[in-house]
Amino acid sequence: MRIGEIAALVGVTPRAVRHYHQSGLLPEPARRANGYREYGVRDAVLLARIRRLTELGLGLDEVRGVLADDEGRGLADVLEELAEDLARQEAEIRARRERLSALLDEARAGRLPADGPMSPELTALLAGLGELPESPMAAKDRQILALLDVVVPEEERARLMGLMEGAAEHAHEVYPLLDALSGAEADDPRVAEAARVLAACLPDELGVEIPAAAPGGTTTGTSDTSLADALFADLAPAQSAAIHLAMRLVRDRREQGR
Repeated sequence: MRIGEIAALVGVTPRAVRHYHQSGLLPEPARRANGYREYGVRDAVLLARIRRLTELGLGLDEVRGVLADDEGRGLADVLEELAEDLARQEAEIRARRERLSALLDEARAGRLPADGPMSPELTALLAGLGELPESPMAAKDRQILALLDVVVPEEERARLMGLMEGAAEHAHEVYPLLDALSGAEADDPRVAEAARVLAACLPDELGVEIPAAAPGGTTTGTSDTSLADALFADLAPAQSAAIHLAMRLVRDRREQGR
């Protein structure tokens, strides 16, 4: 049999046969005088076994391990591991379908944000903000929340979004003060007032440690600096200073309450 004939017989493509040769799964057969490969029944049986194993979901390295065991003792172990992996995938798919179903309900009701999909927690938080005025800080805040919605673990995300709900009620008061600091330097006298108002809106639990702002709006420190840089990117020095000061005020308030 030629390569096209054995491929058609087993139900794979000639390209797959060549790939199995290159991967060392299928030994090279003898060649005719004209240089073409000449396949026999043994080759077809081995190729069919490779096909069956790959259709079960085994990777090529796993297939190689099974084929290397002449008595097939490794096959049961590999198949058990594959069954466990498929069970994990099924659980993940069920969870994804549940999230998708909730998003579809929101989309059909016209409640899905244009920049969705988002978690149910963030969707509820943004809905609570209502219609906000044209505000660069509001847009930035939305970007930050969308980033946190992705990078924060699910169990922590729900807690964080719950804490933010109280702060969201004061958004109309805070955003104009922060917008007014656009283009201002960190020593602007309005920084303290903006920080005071922002701190009054934030719950004590949000008084987390944020790497200190360095000149130019970047951050210093060794922990979570890349995330902090993303959160404070494009902010004016005065805006960044106001947010850091507000967080420090919240931390101080929390410490005093203990």
